[in-house]
Amino acid sequence: MALLINFLIVLIALLHCYFLWFEMFAWTTRGRKVFKKFPEELFEPTKTLAANQGLYNGFLAAGLLWTFFIDDPIWKANIAFFFLGCVAIAGIYGAFTADKKIFFVQALPSLITILLLFIEIK
Repeated sequence: MALLINFLIVLIALLHCYFLWFEMFAWTTRGRKVFKKFPEELFEPTKTLAANQGLYNGFLAAGLLWTFFIDDPIWKANIAFFFLGCVAIAGIYGAFTADKKIFFVQALPSLITILLLFIEIK
C-alpha cells in the first residue's frame, strides 16, 4: 500500500509541476489550444494571473515532494495530508467555479490518496 501511496503522491506532484509550467510559461501559446472557450483576447491580459496561479501549483508540488525527504512516518503523513488536502480543496473549488473535469483530474486523485494514507496509518 505504501508503494501505491508514494506513486500517487509523485503522480499528483508531477501533475502540479505540469500546471506550473503550463500556467507560468505556456499560457499564451498552449493555453489557447487547451481553453478553446476562453476568449482569445484575454490570454495576454491574464498572463500574470495565470503565472501566479502556476506558482501556487508549484508550491503544492514542492510540498508533496517534500514528504519523500521526511524520515519520521507521522510527520511525513501529516505533511502529505496537508498538501493533499490543499490539492483536493483546490480541485473541488475549481470544479464548482471553472470546469467539472477539474474534480476528476485534481481533487479525486488527492481524495483517493488521502483515503489510502488514512487506511495505511490506522
